[in-house]
Amino acid sequence: MQKISRRGFMAFAAGGTVMLAAGQALAHDDTVKTYPVGQRDPGPHDPIREGENPDIVNPPATDSGTLPNLRYSFSDSHIRKGSGGWTRQVTQRELGISTTIAGVDMRLNAGGIRELHWHKEAEWAYMLYGNARVTAFDTKGGWFVDDIGPGDIWYFPSGIPHSIQGLGPDGCEFLLAFDSGGFDEDSTFLLSDWFKHVPPEILAKNFHVPVATFANLPSPANEYIFAGNVPGSLSSDSIKGSTKSDIAFTHHMLGQDPIKAPGGTVRITDSSNFPVSKTISAALVEVLPGGMRELHWHPNNDEWQYYLEGEGRMGVFASSGQARTFDYRAGDVGYVPFAMGHYIENTGDSPLRFLELFKSDYYADISLNQWLANTPPELVKQHLQLDDNFMKALNLQKNPLVK
Repeated sequence: MQKISRRGFMAFAAGGTVMLAAGQALAHDDTVKTYPVGQRDPGPHDPIREGENPDIVNPPATDSGTLPNLRYSFSDSHIRKGSGGWTRQVTQRELGISTTIAGVDMRLNAGGIRELHWHKEAEWAYMLYGNARVTAFDTKGGWFVDDIGPGDIWYFPSGIPHSIQGLGPDGCEFLLAFDSGGFDEDSTFLLSDWFKHVPPEILAKNFHVPVATFANLPSPANEYIFAGNVPGSLSSDSIKGSTKSDIAFTHHMLGQDPIKAPGGTVRITDSSNFPVSKTISAALVEVLPGGMRELHWHPNNDEWQYYLEGEGRMGVFASSGQARTFDYRAGDVGYVPFAMGHYIENTGDSPLRFLELFKSDYYADISLNQWLANTPPELVKQHLQLDDNFMKALNLQKNPLVK
């Protein structure tokens, strides 16, 4: 399909006679061939939005059926502000199909603190920018403190208390993922909130201090993300006289040796190389210009995606003759329901980078090419009526990214 340029869409919006790319708007309806050809759209419409989603406006002829929306942008999410930074989320409320994982984009200023808290859900995170200090406390009474930077990840199991603080010079930004699509940042168990809802005399008895100690507790509304002082050295935050946790809650994902392929690279992090991460596995994928994440599917769970850089399109096959194509760019969330076949193509002139996340302790995918190469040739030829040249082109080894 010929791509529609942004300039072309603006001309279309102005009432020009630009010819839109030929393609079936509804591939299952042969009476509707194109979305309007040789004329402007006379009704209300958003040309900028249409220019960003050309495969929705004029889908490939192979699209068919009524697959639900598999794309949502963090740019359309409500921002919650605090004195120390801000946050926004994409959950099942924003992207209805996203039942297994919810995502949060959070920015902390230098010294900004995401207060001490815990969740029912496990928390996985990827550092997008800057530097942060994280703390945690395990069930054996061990403390954990670490400093992390871009490309690092952390994982806090369900119920484990933790905190995050932005470091100098410019704080940090990170993606959080939770192992439930119904997660809500407002359902977090906050330290300040609990103190505010326990009778002062009970707090006094628990901590062996006078009741007056708790006369001026801060409002939880001001504590969620609040301004703080940039902490000192990492060693200065170690807890003297206590035991450091023997659990590694952080991991250097970019420090892994990548899987190299003709079309780019892949780094996979799951419980095999990050043992604490029991409910979320991930892959960091970089697709070079002209490259493509090969036709494949995942046999273990739904796929939740976060696009870090570049532009691309994803085609999803849902069985029963249903297929749909979506366009993505940095800041978008994508979703592929369990076992649906798909590809992701770099449609820009710079690398396309994105995260694949799964509610699973291990990463797994099935390559269409490799599967067919490992199936008796005559059986494959009878199915697809393809010749020997096709069979010889198949690869016995998986090639996750192709040119």
